[in-house]
Amino acid sequence: MAEYTFQETTLYKKAFKQAKDVFEMTKSFPKEETYSLTDQIRRSSRSVCANYAEAQRKKRYPANFILKLTDCDAENSETLVWLDFALKCNYIKDDMFKELESQNKDIGKLLGHALMNPGMY
Repeated sequence: MAEYTFQETTLYKKAFKQAKDVFEMTKSFPKEETYSLTDQIRRSSRSVCANYAEAQRKKRYPANFILKLTDCDAENSETLVWLDFALKCNYIKDDMFKELESQNKDIGKLLGHALMNPGMY
């Protein structure tokens, strides 16, 4: 029987999709944002997935597992801040923002549930 991996979880799949969508969205950002907003939002969105993978490897240590989940939650919140900047700087349209904001909130809810119920994850 194959082992169930973190890549198969709903949380990881949603976070990975958000990171891919952010990557595609930022391709159209101005060149002067390459080392600032573009880099920051790409890093934070990808960090949600990476920290979740690390958390899964630390499940046998509950405090470490929860710590990595809080890192995921912080990175997810940071991603939303960068999305706000992208919207306010007119780099993305309102419909794109709303789609990514919705994804971000769904991920936040899943992370909140995981933090409150670490034994289920």
